[in-house]
Amino acid sequence: MISALLFGLLTGVLLCSTFGTVFFSLVQTSVDNGFRDALKIVTGVIVCDAIFVFFAIYGTSMLPDIPGFEKWVALAGVLFLGALGLVSIFRGRPKLAYPKTRVGNFFYYFTTGFLLNGLNPVNFISWVALASYVRSSLQYSHEQVLVFFAASLVSVFLSESLIAYFAKKFQKAFTPRRILVFNRVTGIVFLGIAGQLFYKVFVAQALP
Repeated sequence: MISALLFGLLTGVLLCSTFGTVFFSLVQTSVDNGFRDALKIVTGVIVCDAIFVFFAIYGTSMLPDIPGFEKWVALAGVLFLGALGLVSIFRGRPKLAYPKTRVGNFFYYFTTGFLLNGLNPVNFISWVALASYVRSSLQYSHEQVLVFFAASLVSVFLSESLIAYFAKKFQKAFTPRRILVFNRVTGIVFLGIAGQLFYKVFVAQALP
C-alpha cells in the first residue's frame, strides 16, 4: 500500500509538470483575478480527472458507443482552445485589479478547468494507460489501484494549487505591460495546442 501511495503522489506531480493549457490558465487567472478564482479552475480539473479515473478503473463499457466520438471531442477542444487563445491575445491591456471572489463566478471558472481538461483526449488516454500499467506491469490489487489513483488525484490538486498560489505571490512582478505580454503568449500557446490537436486527430490520421 505504501508503494502504491508514494507512486501515486509522484505520478500526480509528473502529470502537472508539463506546461499545458491548465498550467497557463492557472497562472493567468491567479495573476489577473487572484488565487481563489484559480482554485476554482483546479476544482474543475480535479472533478474531470476523477470522472476519468472512475472509467479508467471500472472500464469504458458504460460509455455510449458514438461513432467518431473522439473526433467530436477533439473538435470541441480545438474550438474551445482556439476561442480562449483569441480572447487572451485580443482582450487588450489588463488592469491590475483583483476583484473579490463571488459565488456567481464559480461556475465560469469551474467549467473552464473542467473543459480545459476534459476536451483534450490525451488526458483520458493517460489515465487509462496508467490503470493498465499498474494492473498488468506492477500487479496492483484493486485496493492498491484505488490508493494509487486517490494519491494521484490529491497530488494533482496540491501541485496545481501550489502553481496558482505562487503565481499570485509573485503578482508584483507582473506590471500591466508584462501581464499583457504574458496573456498574449498564453493565447499563442492555446492556439498552438489547438493546432497540434487538430493536426493529430484530423490531419495525421488521414495521411497514408
